[in-house]
Formats: sequence, structure tokens, C-alpha cells
Amino acid sequence: MGFTIGSIREIRELRSGARRRNRASVCTAVAEYTGLWGWDVVPGARATRGGGRTECSCGALDCPSPGAHPLDASLTVPAGATLDEATRAWERVPGAALLLPVGRAFDVIEVSAAAGRRALARLERMGVPLGPVAVAPHGRAWFLVAPGAAAELPRLLYRMGWDDAVPDLRGLGPGDHITAPPSDLGGLGPVRWLRPPTLEAAGRPPQARLLLGTLAYVCHREPPHA
Repeated sequence: MGFTIGSIREIRELRSGARRRNRASVCTAVAEYTGLWGWDVVPGARATRGGGRTECSCGALDCPSPGAHPLDASLTVPAGATLDEATRAWERVPGAALLLPVGRAFDVIEVSAAAGRRALARLERMGVPLGPVAVAPHGRAWFLVAPGAAAELPRLLYRMGWDDAVPDLRGLGPGDHITAPPSDLGGLGPVRWLRPPTLEAAGRPPQARLLLGTLAYVCHREPPHA
């Protein structure tokens, strides 16, 4: 059966409705991050497919990180922004990814996704205070910890008996960004929360030293990039 004028119109209305719902969902997420968790949000580039390769919505042909960098830091939606403020801000950058600046409200300890899941299960059994934990589609897990952790990481590892070359473990600090759920990372798929933010954990992320020993141990036993 062929398409009729009516069915084409219905499809367009459905697609338009889906786009509106998606924009509303993204704006709600931005407002949640800023209003509930007290985090700044930065609009990020998107990855697109063109000519059989991944391209970046920023337009740079030689972009080093397609779909995984800020579009314009001056467009930051600050912590405390309301839903109306988030909606107005995101209307200026339709389709942008949600990026969280690292080094302000939190730093990040990044490990492989497999090591992150194993470490998270261990830490939860041990009753260690934890902050939010996200997993990205490129096989990395992000543990949100108190600011300053990235700079202190080599010293903390040394004091715990580890050198600063623990496989697949690194710190992200000021100047870095992570892609926030429900946004897509580099055209690979959405970022997801393994441990979602809560009012207590988002506002007071744990000190890195509380979970670093377990993360280093699991990374040491885990094959690189597993």
C-alpha cells in the first residue's frame, strides 16, 4: 500500500512530536543537573556520519574529538539555573550534547568499564561512600570524586604503594569535560549512569582516597582496555 497525503502528514507530526519530546527531555536533564545537583552544564558538539567517516557538528574537518568537546564555553548553563533558563539556553544550541565541566564541583577517576563495574560492586559491598558513576560507550567508567583529586592522584597512589602507572586509571580535572546522560558520545551511543546522582552524593562527592585503593587493585588485575 502506498503513502497517502494524510499518512505522510501523520508521520511528519509524529516526528515533530518526537523532536519536541526529545528537546523537552534534554532541557529537563539540564535543569536537573544545574538545579538539583548544582553542576554547570556546557553545550557540546555532536558526531555525525558523512562520507563513511565520523564528522563533528563543529564543522572542523580535522576535529580531534568529534562529538566530544564543548561548542562554546561562554554558553555555560550555570549551577542553579531553572528549567525555563535551561530551556532558553538550549534553544540557542539545538541538538547539542550535555557536557559537565570537570574540576569545579567534582573531579573524575576514569577506568575501563569492566574494571569500573567490578570495583563498584566491591565498593558497595564494603559500604564505601560513593558519588555518581557513569559508563560511556567507548568502554570507560567515570567515578565522580571531590575536586582536586586529579592533581593529587600520583601522590595518593604512591602513598598507597602503587606507582603512577596503574593500567587504565587516570584522573580528569580542570579543563576536562565528560558527556552526561542521556547524551551521545562521539556517535557511539549514549552515556549511562551506573550509579545515578543523589542530593547528598552530588553535592558532596567522596574523597578519592576512599575508593582509589580498590580502583587501582581492580585495574591492576584487569587486562588493559577490557
